[in-house]
Amino acid sequence: MDNYTQLLAFLWATEHGNFSAAARACGMTPSAISKLISRLEDRLQVRLFQRGTRSLTLTEEGSAYLVSARAVVNAMAEADSLAEAFPTRVSGTLRVHTMTTFAKHQIIPWLPEFLAAYPGLTVDIQVGAQFTDQFDQGLDVAIHSGVLPDSTRIARKIGQSRWILAAAPEYLARHGTPAHPGELLAHTCFSFGFNSVWNTWSFIVDGQAMTVPVVPKATFAQGDLLRDLALGGAGIVRLAEFHIGQDIQEGRLVPLLEAYSADSVEPIYLIYTNRKHLSPRIRVFRDFLEHKLAQSPWNTR
Repeated sequence: MDNYTQLLAFLWATEHGNFSAAARACGMTPSAISKLISRLEDRLQVRLFQRGTRSLTLTEEGSAYLVSARAVVNAMAEADSLAEAFPTRVSGTLRVHTMTTFAKHQIIPWLPEFLAAYPGLTVDIQVGAQFTDQFDQGLDVAIHSGVLPDSTRIARKIGQSRWILAAAPEYLARHGTPAHPGELLAHTCFSFGFNSVWNTWSFIVDGQAMTVPVVPKATFAQGDLLRDLALGGAGIVRLAEFHIGQDIQEGRLVPLLEAYSADSVEPIYLIYTNRKHLSPRIRVFRDFLEHKLAQSPWNTR
């Protein structure tokens, strides 16, 4: 038995006056209570009770130990009470890492509503185009898309988004609308400046997969810079629908070559460290995020 159980047995015996009454009240046998207290006395090297035929009397050492024992039990009860509030108390700092475009177009619009719902919470959003494991540096969650590196982390799918080829109406009016993927080689195109599957422009032509070796006129590390170029009529880009879906819906950009689409749908994941005992701040953020994404027209999940 552990030391705390011995301490509890001592308090039960003190409260009920003898081993038999203490055992009945606690669902144990009198011999079990007696053994616990004997082990406690052996460990402390003092006698805590004067044992009578029908009752127990605290020794001087027992009276002194009773004060400390009650303080320990009260402290444990207070700690348990505090822990019981954890599942419902949302506070502290939530640290999130995600793609710049996802933060700007899918988190920022509802973040004020989320913060108003949880006034005890602050959010630190860090951005980067690709997922890097920073959980050992205090990161709580990451939101990233595509193929993730092998990891022991938990990756929960929260949505999926198509990749779309698009250009502004002004560009198409000046240079024409490509009718076949091969015609892209004669157009001004822009892509990402790092090694990524996002730079592979794939299509289905006559039932066969086809990749067009587009040579970009300029490359950028951030998708929003590509979007800005496209909106300004500079050329053609390939970006996620969660990023430019509203631009297409409102006519600022025009989707291209959809008849040749390779159905390039990419999953989006919420990544965290452990499925068990999830922090309240992570749990409410996850639930809020999933609720908002479920309302998004681009989310084909």
